Amino acid sequence: MRSDVEYSPVGEGLGMRDFWLYVWLRRASVIAAHVTGLGLTLIISLLSRPGTSLFSWHPVCMSVAYCLCMTEGILLFSAEGSPFCFKSRKGKVRLHWFCQALVLIASATGLGFMVASKNVSERPHLVTWHSLLGICTLATTVLQAACGICMIFPKLLRLSSSLPKLKLYHATCGLVVYLLATATVVLAMFSDWFQATVKGIAWWAFLLLPFFPALVVMNQITNAYLPRKKLTS
Repeated sequence: MRSDVEYSPVGEGLGMRDFWLYVWLRRASVIAAHVTGLGLTLIISLLSRPGTSLFSWHPVCMSVAYCLCMTEGILLFSAEGSPFCFKSRKGKVRLHWFCQALVLIASATGLGFMVASKNVSERPHLVTWHSLLGICTLATTVLQAACGICMIFPKLLRLSSSLPKLKLYHATCGLVVYLLATATVVLAMFSDWFQATVKGIAWWAFLLLPFFPALVVMNQITNAYLPRKKLTS
């Protein structure tokens, strides 16, 4: 006889040894994502030599915004390896707001430095794939922030009945924004500035690094919000 439909939790069906290995691997991957995001931000900031030109502040601001703040703003909800695991759900949500506010501030500042640098050097705007995708990333970041504001004030905006769906849309759109940001960072490594600064095997290592936090973030969001495999008996 068929029983009621249930959703299988992550790791169900594994033996005890395999289960703890699975948990350890997930925790190690989240910690590695934290380290990768911070490491990318620090190294890009050092390579940029901030203060030497208007342009030098652009990669600093953008790496702080997306490699660090956005990564931490998402990973703080992870059950494995989050430095804020001791915080309540409400506390994590507030930290998420703070991180995303920093993303908006840092990215807007980075955009301003890039526009000023282009104007001073009299070079055209939006002529590379990096710049075009960067504008798309900034636009979706603003839209995602607007969606987040709707979640902060659902009663004021009369969206209380749609809050569960709004949370799903917010998480899904957040994943899209993060993947766009990852693609923008990767394209930046094909720029003349970055290829003149980093060469050889180091360049290939930098090219692959942004994909690791993206995979961890994607795994976290899909496990939290997408329907799991249904079990029937």
